[in-house]
Order: sequence, then C-alpha cells, then structure tokens
Amino acid sequence: MLPKLAQLFGISVDELVGMEDKPAKRGPVPKLLRQVEQVALLPKAKQKFVSEMLETVIQQASH
Repeated sequence: MLPKLAQLFGISVDELVGMEDKPAKRGPVPKLLRQVEQVALLPKAKQKFVSEMLETVIQQASH
C-alpha cells in the first residue's frame, strides 16, 4: 500500500514514512499527510482497506 500512496503524493516511500532526510518545511503538516502517517501505523489489513477506498474514490472522481 505504501508504494501506491507514495505515487499518489508524488514522493518516495522513504519520504512517506519519514526516513529520507529533507529540509524541514515551514508551517503545519497538512492534514492529509498526517492521515497518511496514521494509516502507515495501522495493521496491514486495515491499510489495504484504506488503500482500496482511496482507489475507488479516485477512480470515481476521474470519470
């Protein structure tokens, strides 16, 4: 699921999970990024569920 989320946000998996050193951004962390970080902490089955929901919403929005 992490590769799909990283692709969605246009970043690497390392960046997604906070492993890549980058200069700190100014200001608050966007809500969506905080939610992605929380999803990464969920059990795999729940991560898959969230990923499938996101894919469904994105596909519906693109039609």
